[in-house]
Amino acid sequence: MAFDPQELRKKYNPEGSLTWKMQQRMLEVLEVIDGICQRHGIPYWLSGGSMLGAVRHQGFIPWDDDLDIEMLRPDFERLMKILPEELPQHLALQWYTTDKNYFFQFAKVRDRNSQLFERNGYDKVWKEHGIWVDIFPLERVPLWIHKLSNLTFGHTYKMVRTAKRVEDVMGKVRRLAALNRNIVFPLLRGLSMLLPTRYYDFALGIPYYQKSLKEDYLPVRYVPYEHTKVPIMKEAEKCLAYRYGDYMQLPKHPGSEYHSEDVRIW
Repeated sequence: MAFDPQELRKKYNPEGSLTWKMQQRMLEVLEVIDGICQRHGIPYWLSGGSMLGAVRHQGFIPWDDDLDIEMLRPDFERLMKILPEELPQHLALQWYTTDKNYFFQFAKVRDRNSQLFERNGYDKVWKEHGIWVDIFPLERVPLWIHKLSNLTFGHTYKMVRTAKRVEDVMGKVRRLAALNRNIVFPLLRGLSMLLPTRYYDFALGIPYYQKSLKEDYLPVRYVPYEHTKVPIMKEAEKCLAYRYGDYMQLPKHPGSEYHSEDVRIW
């Protein structure tokens, strides 16, 4: 290992620091989600930088201020129905069924005993603003169809990003999101079923790309993560190499990108 894990922690997330407190709260949220998924037989695994942290740091990337998980879309749809019934009072599902202005095509579970705002500004009119865990659905889809879905759905991001008053455009945003969710995406999924691709990616309308095979995901592996163990995909190293190249090397400017600001935890 080309770095000292203890030195990194001492520099970026020493115990008691704001980043450390955020990470501990996210881990508490994940443990609740994990318990619900275990009870209902829903497989999930860490995603993106969270999976990278598990493999490279046996926990959070020291400067990371978010936590992501992913699962196959049928399991995601089941979980969206289960979470509102089983989450404790201090946690809330953020999805279009629970927050009318939430337009992302992945969900969040929010901690109600904290508050922060994302630097991208998309969350201005959302109902919940606590520390979160992102939940990403994955589905079998050709890359060009995935990119097409991001073109049709991308106008929602543009409207929110460029509006002088976000409240003035939310009606249009909700209608466009519903049009994609109820008409455009089902048509694209139907087309995907007719095409000979084996690759899975983030679900339609999610502007990230991850080319993997279904057999890369399952069965998951449990690995050490902070004081607990968490699931990662079966071929985690293969996926990390595809996305990050030499993923065991630290970035040139660690800690330079944070998702959140104005963080308060109580």
